[in-house]
Formats: sequence, C-alpha cells, structure tokens
Amino acid sequence: MVRSALDAWHARLWRRVFAVDFRSLAAFRMAIGIVVVSDALLRSRDASLMLSPDGLFPLALMRDYLADPWAWSLATLVDSPWSGPLVLCLEAVAGLLLAAGCCTRWATILSWVAVVSVLRRTGPATNAGDAWLVCLLFWSMFLPLGSAWSWDSRRGSHRGQVFTAATVALVLQIAVVYLAAGVAKWNESWLSGDAVRFAVSVHDHGTPLGEWLLGHGWLARPISWWVLAVELVGPVLLIAWPAPRVRVSLVILFMLFHLATCVTMTVGLFGYVGMAAWLALLPTEAWDWLTARGTAGGPATTEACDQESWAARSTCIAAGTLALVSLLHDVTPWQRQPLPWPLPSLINIPCMHQEWDMFGDVRPQEQWVYARAELADGSVVDLLREGRPLEAERPAGGFTSLPHHRWHKLFWGLPQPRQRIFAPAIAAALARHWNAHHPPSSSVLFLEIRYARLGRTATDDTLHELLLATWPPRDAAGRGGLERLLDGPPPAAGKQSEAATLPRSAVD
Repeated sequence: MVRSALDAWHARLWRRVFAVDFRSLAAFRMAIGIVVVSDALLRSRDASLMLSPDGLFPLALMRDYLADPWAWSLATLVDSPWSGPLVLCLEAVAGLLLAAGCCTRWATILSWVAVVSVLRRTGPATNAGDAWLVCLLFWSMFLPLGSAWSWDSRRGSHRGQVFTAATVALVLQIAVVYLAAGVAKWNESWLSGDAVRFAVSVHDHGTPLGEWLLGHGWLARPISWWVLAVELVGPVLLIAWPAPRVRVSLVILFMLFHLATCVTMTVGLFGYVGMAAWLALLPTEAWDWLTARGTAGGPATTEACDQESWAARSTCIAAGTLALVSLLHDVTPWQRQPLPWPLPSLINIPCMHQEWDMFGDVRPQEQWVYARAELADGSVVDLLREGRPLEAERPAGGFTSLPHHRWHKLFWGLPQPRQRIFAPAIAAALARHWNAHHPPSSSVLFLEIRYARLGRTATDDTLHELLLATWPPRDAAGRGGLERLLDGPPPAAGKQSEAATLPRSAVD
C-alpha cells in the first residue's frame, strides 16, 4: 500500500515537471514556424554568396570542414547553383506549414531536415541559436504540435496535457542550455562583473544600444551578476519547483531576458528561438486564466503517454543520451581528447551537438575585421562595409557595420585554425561579387582581409593584426600580379597567406 502510494506520488511529480499543455505546444509551434520562415527569408539575402558553389564556402572545402560523412546535408549532395536556394525554399514552405499546423508532423520533419541542411552548408556563419533551433525541431517531431489551434485540428482542438519521452527531452533541453551556459560563466570575468561590459562592445557582440546602455561598470556589473544568477538558478527552479506561478514567472523572466539580449547584442536567432521555446512551458493554469474558462475543458489527457510508440520513445532516449555525451565532452576536461569513434558520427546523425558554453570566457579586448580593397580608380575601400572609405583601426560600428549577424559570426570566428581554410575563397568571392556589380573603372585590383585585436589591459595596449587572405593570392615576391589581373580573367584563390602580428605603428 505504501509503495503504491509512493509510486503514484512520483508519477504525479514527474507529470507536474515534464507534462506540457496542448495550447502551449500550439503557441510554440506557431512561434518556431515563424522563426524557421524568417531564417529562410533572411538567408536568401546572401544565397548567392553563402550557398553557391563559387561563393564563400566552396563545397569541397565544406566537406573537409564537416569532416564526417554522417554530417549530412541536402545542400551538399549536389554542387549546383540551384541546390542551396532550393533547400531555402523547402525551409520557408515547411516553416509556413508548421506555423499553420497543416500536415504538422511532416512539416516539422521537413523543417528539421531543411534547417540542418542549411546549417551545415553555411557552418562558419552559424551560431548557438541555429543549433538550438535544430534540437528543438528534432524533439518537436515526436510531439503533438498540431493538436490545438491548427489546420489539422480545425474540427476540434484537444485540451489537457501530454507527457511523453519527447516532453521530458524538450523540458530538459531548455533547462540544460541555460545551466551549461551559467556553469561556463563561473569565472573571473563574470564574477568580477566586467563580462557584460566587454561583450556589449560593438567590437565584440554588442549593438550600439547595448554599448550605450551597458558600456559603463556601474550598470554592467550588477547585470553581469544577474545574468549569472538567472542562468544558474532558473533551470533548477524549472525542474525542482513546478508550481504554476513559479513556472509562469520563469517564462516571463526568460522571455524578457531574451528580449533584452536581442536589442543589446548581435546573437542572431538565439533570442528569438529562446522566446519561442519558453512558450512551450506555459502551464495549463495560465491558459485557463487567460481564457477565463477555469478547468471546464476537462481533465488532462493521460492517454498520450500510453499512445507514444516504442520507436518514438526509443529514438528520444537515444538522441537524449547522445546530447548528454556531447554536453559532458564540451564542458568537462574530457574536451581535451576527441570522442572515440563512432560517437561523433552518432551525434552528427540527429545533429545533437550544441555550443554549450555561450559567452563563458569574455576577454577584455576589442576586435574587428576589414577587407582592404584597392580599386582601379585608385581609391581604397572596405569591401565588408559596402565600399565605404577604409578604417583600419576601430571601424565605426565595429561588427555591427557588417551586413548582418551571420557576417559578424563568420569573421569573428575566421581567425580560428579550423575555419581559416575558407579565408582565400572568401577573399575571391568578395572580389568577384564586387566586380560583378560595379563598372570596370571601380573594379577591385587587390584585396586583403585582416583581423585585428586590441588588448585593453594595463600591460597590453598593442594592436595585434592577422592577415587572413589576399586576392589575387600572394606569390613569392609578396604580392599578387596585377598585370595578370588586368590582362586576363581573375585568378582563383590560392593558398592562404601567412599570419602576421604587427605592432601598433605598423597598421595600414
């Protein structure tokens, strides 16, 4: 009798923590569908550069970058100008169907396939928000997203809750993202209160508004501590204290947190994906209060757990285990050693790898990138900033003066050894794109892409500059042959140039 009562109590506790209301899933479905459509539309701006065979990421280099045949992508199957835009169209259509709740299961599957394909085709220009979106879509394939407020349920929406392995995975996915980020922030830069001030510089990840609001220690320090506390305590409360009022308070708190992130930092989709994710966690009581119907809709749906197929449950458990392995590898000293085969491939199949330590180590430095181009008319411009006059040191607007956050992410990470393989192709693509849209009198004759970092400590005020690539490629004499460029077609990008660390006085 006592054992039976304890089992019943544990079952009710697990349900309170991990059950999800059908209406919350409907709100989540609509929001995540809008995010998917927006991602496709925003990426279309750069499809000719980021998704074409002769663009920033040549397919041969991308396959070397992925380094695993199980890191699949529809956009890498065919080296054709139409393959990338076709996948973007698939993403947009699937996102629309998902938001409307039409053929919801298939729309979710197609959304996941399309987003994974685009993410891997543009790997150096993707960030934590893209990876999080992929994981949320994966768990969504096993959830009844179309049970309420959808075209599929137009003859009557379900009320109540669903409690399955997929809902457990969804709740844990949301909680662990913040907990892992909070643990990674337990270091001197965050505990001292300086991390936010460094991060919101336009020469790091900040927007002009963020730098203006938080660029001073008197406000940035308490916000740094607040962010650390929210990311560490919030996930614990989500799991340990599932009371409706606590859950609603957490949803509101994290929605405001992501809204503030969107306006103060250039982090791409992360803030919008986060706001969509928290909609799924609104408790039943919140919807009952909003609709002023109390619990007239009847008791929670308890059959959903029994109706979950063995295949769905097993898939969620297996994928969750792989996500846990990826997490432990990335946030523990184990990261110093590569994962044993076949674990990397198994993690790549469902695309479970994520950037767990977001903004864990925020250094006191300013950094920027510029593309110094010499034109046929004798002018020197910055190709990354729409041809405006070159500013080699602290360009106005920093990374925010690049076209958008994907360019920010690309050039923020390009100096890293793994991504440097794309530097020559990026230089060639930038020059080719400029020359295709400008008359010969203002065509590019020579181009350098440089990354600069300025230390901000009392002992390091040196400007360190790294030459990432040149176009035409430099020869043994140290520069490309301009005569060859004038007499013939532009040469292809070749071997990347040597790195250079220059004293401050040597900046162009």
